[in-house]
Amino acid sequence: MANAIRAASASVLTYHNDKARTGQNPNETVLTLANVNTNSFGLLFTYAVDGYVYAQPLILANVSIPSKGVHNVLYVVTEHDGVYAFDADSNGGSNAAPLWQVSFINPSAGITSVPNGDVICDDLVPEIGITSTPVIDPIGGTIYVVAKTREVVSGVTNYVYRLHALDVTTGTEKLGGPVLIQGSVLGTGIDTDGSGHVSFSAFLQLNRMALLLNNGVVYFGCGSHCDNNPYHGWLFGFNAQTLGTNGIFNSTANAERGGIWGSGCGPACDTNGNLYVSTGNGTFDSINGDYSDTLLKLSTTNSLVVVDYFTPYNHLDLDTNDTDLASGGVVLLPDEAGSGAHPHLVVCAGKEGTLYLVDRENMGKFNAAGDTQIVQSLPGAIGSCFDTPAYFNNTLYFVGVNDVIKAFTITDGSIISTPASQGSTVFGFPGATPSISANGTNDGIAWAIQSDAYLSSGPSILHAYNAAHVSQELYNSTQAGGRDILAGAVKFTVPTIANGKVYVGTESTLSVFGNFVAAPTIAPNGGTFTNSILVTLADATPGAAIYYTLDNTVPTTSSALYTGPFSLTTSATVSARAFLGGVTGSAAVSADFTIISLQPPTADFTGSPTTGPTPLTVTFTDDSTGSITNRSWSFGDGGTTNTVNTIVGYTYNSTGTNTVTLIVSGPLGVSTNARLNYIVVTNNLPQLTIVPGSRDFGLLPVGQSSTQSFSIANTGLQILSGIATASGAGFAQIGRAHV
Repeated sequence: MANAIRAASASVLTYHNDKARTGQNPNETVLTLANVNTNSFGLLFTYAVDGYVYAQPLILANVSIPSKGVHNVLYVVTEHDGVYAFDADSNGGSNAAPLWQVSFINPSAGITSVPNGDVICDDLVPEIGITSTPVIDPIGGTIYVVAKTREVVSGVTNYVYRLHALDVTTGTEKLGGPVLIQGSVLGTGIDTDGSGHVSFSAFLQLNRMALLLNNGVVYFGCGSHCDNNPYHGWLFGFNAQTLGTNGIFNSTANAERGGIWGSGCGPACDTNGNLYVSTGNGTFDSINGDYSDTLLKLSTTNSLVVVDYFTPYNHLDLDTNDTDLASGGVVLLPDEAGSGAHPHLVVCAGKEGTLYLVDRENMGKFNAAGDTQIVQSLPGAIGSCFDTPAYFNNTLYFVGVNDVIKAFTITDGSIISTPASQGSTVFGFPGATPSISANGTNDGIAWAIQSDAYLSSGPSILHAYNAAHVSQELYNSTQAGGRDILAGAVKFTVPTIANGKVYVGTESTLSVFGNFVAAPTIAPNGGTFTNSILVTLADATPGAAIYYTLDNTVPTTSSALYTGPFSLTTSATVSARAFLGGVTGSAAVSADFTIISLQPPTADFTGSPTTGPTPLTVTFTDDSTGSITNRSWSFGDGGTTNTVNTIVGYTYNSTGTNTVTLIVSGPLGVSTNARLNYIVVTNNLPQLTIVPGSRDFGLLPVGQSSTQSFSIANTGLQILSGIATASGAGFAQIGRAHV
């Protein structure tokens, strides 16, 4: 059973988990190598959204939503310019609806997302709205979002990019936002205004690159729609509090192209605040400040300034063959991956499939004779790279185009060229960006979304591999038949893994995967019991904690935690739910318990009347205490009865003195009460009584008379009728009495 204290929920605030873009979440305590399989893991629930989800979903833990309580919140953005806040743990009850939702379009006012036909590009279909992954400031409570809109005013069509700063609890704009994304740099590039300025075009440029928040500045980059000229690579910095422009950089201000997009990856950032991005096809001329097909290091101390770079020796071939460097995301490796000579490393790859390992403190710039000036170059190590690699436990994970997932070990600042392990499933275009979940260095799982069916709206496929041996696939979403099948695939999508859940965006949904938590069992499963019953709860899901209530309410993690069998002494409805990781709950089960309180019986009774002539009818009342199921009466004259009734009537027809006995019995024993000579029954004949019984007439001569008085009474119990004789001392008298 899980620990009683729920582990703190993890947040995912930026693309690929951190500013270095390593893609690892080392704080995942729920998902393990043992429980990620088709029997115990799969699709839990799905939220419907209004458009394609290209951006990685983000998680902010313990958010207090007005009038809705505290939630772990899942933030999702769409190409329909929608922003959603969902409960990240459950879609049950009121959580089925978004916690809040905002839209940046208003069709009735002429404001819509951009139809992909407007930009003559089918790279993003059917519309362009919010493509890049936002970034969250948990301290300020702000989520920053870049959105593109088409706005028709007085018959004039404008294309606009805006930076929005939304309150994470309500979705309302804050900090004076939104602000227009615009600006220019000095330059003589392809689209110069003739006065030495090159301006940003919200129509021609595409913000696919994720946002970065560092030292109070929000950064993001832009490339093009389908290489439609004229365009450049742009980087912007905006003050996170004022939303004022903090810096602007153009990769080819004096030439053309050099897009900055990274298949959705954001700028990587080191501890000194330097940014790292790679650029695409175009002009490379470092003397004039044009950096196409180049890995750039930019200082943020004073605006955005290139302070170092690496350009492959064959940049012209890369440009000619459209095998540019910008298709892959840039990852900064932790110092554990470095060596004494090269402690600070950066890795990237492009469409050519060559891995470049570069010293961040001495990037090597350009060497026309070969790339020998950098730490390492591994040509053809992977298929074309349209992904951001993941790093975990001195291992790099790549999924190239028409290639399998590959795990490369890094030892002493060098990548071993032969993969330590690789999968067997071939990913078509565009490959996949892997992410890692682990509990420290244990239970490492490599996750990847196979999206190569995106052109036909075929389903995405979620894959999970043992990170230590990616040849072992733990799970994929096609293994359980139709149970876990996802909606239409979206290329470049990245899974988010946090708190026992995996979040996957599709063409129309945000789907949530996790462990199936078995409903608990209750033993015994209800019933009627005497005085008390010991109740035992159990659950078949490893690591699940059980919470229960006794008032027929649905348990939550705030309810009583089950730690062992408990005793019920009063009637109750026991309800129980199992939770995994404190967030994934099972169905609730319940059982009704009726507790009957029993005491040993003590016999006692009364009768009324207790004396009288025959026939004498006596009412006996049982005054016994305790739990009684039967009463056995013995009335003393040979009469008996067994009954459950507490009142019994009995008629005595014979005179005499009677001992009455009551025997009561119940679940806890027998008790006897005998009342000696309790009922007295007397004779019931008529009786003529003369008082006084004798009279003395003295000596009475013959012929004389004497008068004496006496009374005659019927002292019997019936009406006396007939002749009665009474005699007294010295005389006899005969008469008729009517009383």
